[in-house]
Amino acid sequence: MMIRIRSSVHTLLVCVCLAISALPARAHVGSPDVYVEGNAGAYKLSVVVRPPLVIPGVADIELRSQTPGIDRIEITPIPLTGEASKYPPVPDFMQRPFADPQYFTGHLWIMATGSWQIRFTVHGSQGSGVFSAPVPATAIATRAMQPGLGIMLAFLGILLVAGLVSIVGAAAREAQLAPGAEAPPRGRRRAFVAMTITFVLLIGAVVFGNRWWEAEAADYSRYIYKPLEMQAQLQPGNVLDLKLSDPGWLKQRKLDDFIPDHDHLMHLYMLRWPAMDIVFHLHPQPAGTGDFRLALPSVPAAEYRLYADVVHENGFPETIVSSVRLPDISGRALAGDDAEGTSTALNQKDGPAQTSTNYKLPDGYTMVWKRPETLAAKTPYDFTFVLLDPEGQPASDMSLYMGMPGHAAFVKEDGSVFAHVHPSGTASMAALMIAQAQNHQTPEPDPATQNDPMQMPGMNMSRPGLLSTVSFPYGFPGGGIYRIIVQMKHGSIIETGFFDAEVGPAKQIQ
Repeated sequence: MMIRIRSSVHTLLVCVCLAISALPARAHVGSPDVYVEGNAGAYKLSVVVRPPLVIPGVADIELRSQTPGIDRIEITPIPLTGEASKYPPVPDFMQRPFADPQYFTGHLWIMATGSWQIRFTVHGSQGSGVFSAPVPATAIATRAMQPGLGIMLAFLGILLVAGLVSIVGAAAREAQLAPGAEAPPRGRRRAFVAMTITFVLLIGAVVFGNRWWEAEAADYSRYIYKPLEMQAQLQPGNVLDLKLSDPGWLKQRKLDDFIPDHDHLMHLYMLRWPAMDIVFHLHPQPAGTGDFRLALPSVPAAEYRLYADVVHENGFPETIVSSVRLPDISGRALAGDDAEGTSTALNQKDGPAQTSTNYKLPDGYTMVWKRPETLAAKTPYDFTFVLLDPEGQPASDMSLYMGMPGHAAFVKEDGSVFAHVHPSGTASMAALMIAQAQNHQTPEPDPATQNDPMQMPGMNMSRPGLLSTVSFPYGFPGGGIYRIIVQMKHGSIIETGFFDAEVGPAKQIQ
């Protein structure tokens, strides 16, 4: 009997786990999948990691090698930092699900909340190599049971209760009778009492089980990811004050352990809302624990949506969302890595307002998007952009923008999706550097270039010359209208291009 009970409980837990789903959250708002490109030795890899929706849970991994000759790939889940990162478990092997010899898939269990890495060890005709993809792993949310499933389970439960009551009644009434004998009144009374007691006990068990389940659900909710909160206020002197607070999640999370990502502790995108026709890419400075401040540039009066990227010392990234209404501000001139861009308003009613792939910039330059013919959700793409000079030639005076050939932000029309993407992918550069530093097969960085992300081992970011072309690996998490904001730098000028995209539903796998 105990074995049957344990089996039933196990089956119930499995069903509940299957019923749990995610609300878009995590490091990039509404865009939980990780897209990363890098080199494992001689092999150029494009990786997609779809983190589990619950912890513990299974991460789904897709990999396409742009270099032929791979024989096998080992994958290992490892905490990004801490003592456990020194003791990786036994690796699993990726499979080739189709005839394509350069496409691999795999699945790995992620056993705890936090900042992880998936280590890829590649073996092939060009030797072996190692590359690691950082993966933030959190339980995100639970979803109520579907009404149809609930009705079916309730009906089956009623049948089960009725069956048990009937069996007990029949046993009490007829167990001692000879075959074919009629139950006496005393036996019928005994059966009625036994059925009543059984029914009360079963109802009590259901009530107790429901309270136990609610208590377990409430306990589990403590582990569901709760992003940091941010309150934005305009202070005297046109200073924007950003106060961070923790709504309560993991005790280990702090407000004073941020590490630089592209030399800045915070990257702030400030978009005029809902038109998204003005964007500022700014870098507030810390003024205390959980407090960042920024002297604003000249800003038109409007409501602004704020997306602030930070990275904790364990490599866990977070995007914090807020909003602020600002008056007309006559502020400082932009300097350093701060930049702004202006475009036409996003047309949310009749589809994307800007269907052209050529964006004319104020100084006569043009940014060109090599746009795919169709765009579908949950599909990996390389979003490629080219900067042309006023004569229509590739710009020859390209510069790095915060150590990168470019930066891109993908924003959905309703604000439910925001992803700050680099040429290496959606992972923060700080987390990538932590992960790659642990791959002992890679050489130590040259002291002259160790602070240059372009020179990190394992990165697909070698520079034979600063080209006017940049690509961003990314996949839209869902259908809808998106605005893509791309920033590239030539000379001392940071150019900002705006491109709109209408994305269809995810493709069905045949």
